[in-house]
Amino acid sequence: MLRGIDVSSHQSSSYDTDGLSFVFVKATEGRTYTNPKLAAQTKRARDAGCVVGFYHFLWPGNLTAQAEYFVSKAPEKAGDILAVDWETTSEGTRASNSEKDRFIRKVKELRPNHRTILYCNRNFWLNHDSTSYAGDGLWIADYVTAGKPRIQAKWRFHQYTDNPLDKNVADFSSKAALKEWAQGG
Repeated sequence: MLRGIDVSSHQSSSYDTDGLSFVFVKATEGRTYTNPKLAAQTKRARDAGCVVGFYHFLWPGNLTAQAEYFVSKAPEKAGDILAVDWETTSEGTRASNSEKDRFIRKVKELRPNHRTILYCNRNFWLNHDSTSYAGDGLWIADYVTAGKPRIQAKWRFHQYTDNPLDKNVADFSSKAALKEWAQGG
C-alpha cells in the first residue's frame, strides 16, 4: 500500500511529505470557492515528487457550471488526478446520485486525458449511491484499518483516518504503478 494525504485550506502549506507517494489538494467547492492555499500546497506535493490529485466539493445543482469552475481552477498537468468529493454540505444538503454521475462525466469530458475519481464515505457508498459509478476509480473514506475499508467494491484509494489529518493509502504495487495508472487518463 502506498501512503498519501489530502489537504485543504485547514492544513498548512508546509505539510510533511516524508514517506508520501501521493497528495490530494482541495481545489474548489460549488461555483465560487477556491482554496487560497491551492498553489502552495500543490507546489509542496510536486517538489516532493508525489502524484498529485485535486478535488472539488460537490454541491447540488449547476453541475456543468461546477465542473467548468473546477477544471478552470485545478492545475492541468499530465498525470494529475481529478476527484469529486461527494458528501453532506454545510447546509445539510447533498448532490443526488445522478448529479454525482453527471458531474464526473462532465469533468471527464472537459479533461479527457485525466483520471477522474469519486471520493465518498462508506455511508454514501452503501446508502446513497445507486449506480456504483465512480469514474476511473473509487476513493472511499472508512475509518478502520488502512487498506481494509468495509465495502465490497473495488477501490483505488482509502482514507482511513482524519487524525491528526486525512491519511490515505492507495491500492497500487508501487509509486511507478500509480504514476502509470494516473497517466492513463
